[in-house]
Amino acid sequence: QVQLAESGGGLVQAGGSLRLSCAASGLTFRRYNIGWFRQAPGKEREFVATISSSDTTYYIDSVKGRFTISRDNAKNTSYLQMNSPKSEDTAVYSCAATLNLGVRTSIREYQYWGQGTQVTVSS
Repeated sequence: QVQLAESGGGLVQAGGSLRLSCAASGLTFRRYNIGWFRQAPGKEREFVATISSSDTTYYIDSVKGRFTISRDNAKNTSYLQMNSPKSEDTAVYSCAATLNLGVRTSIREYQYWGQGTQVTVSS
C-alpha cells in the first residue's frame, strides 16, 4: 500500500522560512518523480514544484528563487524548503508521486497523493 505523508506545515511569518517533508512508503521511491502542489481557500489546486528521479527540478515562476525542492532517496523523503514566504503562499500543500517520465505539472499525471499539510503565512 502506497502512502505519502506530509509534515512540517504551520504558521510562519512573511520573510521567514519553513521546510515541508513528504515521507513515502510502499513504493520504490527513487524511481518516482515527486511533485508538490497547493490549494488555497476558494482556489483550484495548483502545481508548485517537481523533482525527477534524476534530480531535475522545475518550479512555477512565483516561487522561483524562494522555494527549493529536494529528495533523499535513502530516507524515501522529499522536501520543500520555503524561504521568504509571502501571504499568497498560504495554502494546503500536498506531495504526489508519478512514474511518468519528464517534467510533470498536471494533477492528472500523478498516481499517488498525500493528505496535505496547512501552511499559513502571516504578514
